[in-house]
Amino acid sequence: MPDPLVLGFDTSAAHCAAVLLRGDSVLAERHEEMGKGQAERLMPMLEEVLAEGGADWAALDRIGVGVGPGNFTGIRLSVSAARGLALALKISAVGVSVLEALALGTEGPLVACLDGRRGKVFLQVFGQADSAPVMADLDALPEGLHGLPCIGSGAEAVAAITGGPVYPARYAPASAIARIAAVRPADDIDRPAPLYLRQADAAPPREAPPAILP
Repeated sequence: MPDPLVLGFDTSAAHCAAVLLRGDSVLAERHEEMGKGQAERLMPMLEEVLAEGGADWAALDRIGVGVGPGNFTGIRLSVSAARGLALALKISAVGVSVLEALALGTEGPLVACLDGRRGKVFLQVFGQADSAPVMADLDALPEGLHGLPCIGSGAEAVAAITGGPVYPARYAPASAIARIAAVRPADDIDRPAPLYLRQADAAPPREAPPAILP
């Protein structure tokens, strides 16, 4: 039986990223840094990745999507898109934590860290007594992080406090998300849901975020 064809994508941070993956082979990949405009760019990027990889929507076996933590609007955009595509294509959509994606392919205990802005960080420990993902103040980090390697956009800030080394991620975000989605057991797949970890900012957005399909 051939390896599943997986389309993975992520807009949880200041980027729009997508990959088409079969087994361990990346057939096509895009990663564009952008502070805004993900809503307009995501679907054209997915079309480009499919075309470059020689596939169409009907050929897909699974979708993998980054569910956060990260930017509220970006997370809602990707999760909504993944749910809608899965429903239309009658395939599974797999939600993947970006912290889990950061840790993919690494060895030993480490801390996956994402910059939460305003002196905060999203983090999770992998490879020992794995912790739950949390948001923490940089001046009040959880105990037990001393000396652990750090990985991710918040790694340098955390490592400066804990004294651990900073490691690069083995895979780009969308690639890691697709790889995790490809091997997730069918009986362990739930409908993707946003992983926020914090309350929305007080000021409402000028435009309503994309609705998440039921």
